[in-house]
Amino acid sequence: MKRTLLIAAAVLLALWLRTALYSVDYAEFVYVTRFGEPVGVYDGATDAGLKVKYPWPVDSVLRLDRRVQAFDLPAVESLTRDPVNRTVDKTLAVDAFVTWRIPDADAADRFVKVVRTPEQARKILAPLVNGRLAAAVSTMPLDDLISVPDAAGGLAAVAGAGVVAGVDDVGRAADLAALDARAERVRRRLLGDDASPDGLRAKALKEYGIEVVDVRVRRFAYPEAVRSSIAERIRSERARKVADYESDGRQRAAKITTDAAAAAKRVEDDAAARRTRIEGEAKAEAARVRGAAYAQDPEFGAFVEKLQAFQAMVADTRDVLLISTRHPLFDLLRGPPAK
Repeated sequence: MKRTLLIAAAVLLALWLRTALYSVDYAEFVYVTRFGEPVGVYDGATDAGLKVKYPWPVDSVLRLDRRVQAFDLPAVESLTRDPVNRTVDKTLAVDAFVTWRIPDADAADRFVKVVRTPEQARKILAPLVNGRLAAAVSTMPLDDLISVPDAAGGLAAVAGAGVVAGVDDVGRAADLAALDARAERVRRRLLGDDASPDGLRAKALKEYGIEVVDVRVRRFAYPEAVRSSIAERIRSERARKVADYESDGRQRAAKITTDAAAAAKRVEDDAAARRTRIEGEAKAEAARVRGAAYAQDPEFGAFVEKLQAFQAMVADTRDVLLISTRHPLFDLLRGPPAK
């Protein structure tokens, strides 16, 4: 029993003494306190490795990530500026994200004393950045933030996350360059001058030990409350354009039909004139040939003319003819022409 207690005590002592050892990773800061008071801050970039401290609960270790971290900001609504009338313009909802880090040991000491945890850092940075973002957007015209749809039917492009459709590769590259320029203008206004003590970076570093690496705008959009009315207006505008296109199409179709009918009438008139001319020439040639034949044999010519006259009289008619059998027309029935 005594031996078991000694073994257990030895194990507990070993575990307790093990708390005197700790390691510093390259990707972190280690903040050491003694009874709650700071003892030192170790930067993994220069002090990485195994370290020794007083065992718990004398010394405690708090680890902070020294790598760049990011989080999404809650959407903020802001009024844009109308530079012509010098009044407010449309309300936009702005979605953005922040990247930040703890730059050095001094900043880590300030971070632990003021902020303590990354979750608390997000709670501090979110209203700070959103307030400055709303202020920056409120000083900019709407056209500097959102591009207007082009005449070719391209979609509206939004700075920071826009895609332009309906244009060629050259136009698309120009639009994307314009989007990047808009996002960069917002970013510069938001972050301010690094040398300015009132800038976002200088304020966050000085007061909280946080270096704001970057703030990027994902999207500018209209608030949810007005999207339905905007969509309805877009639909009405598209319906009006459809009506204009249909009216223009009907006018063009009527013009094409009229022009085609006129062209067809001209072709038919030309064809009828040619037919009349050809028929007249054919009849004249037939009369000439017939006259030449009749000149060679007058009796045969008289015989053919009588046949034609008889055919014209009896062909497709309901008239009753009362003709004497001695009529010259019936000479054909009494015998062939004399030679």
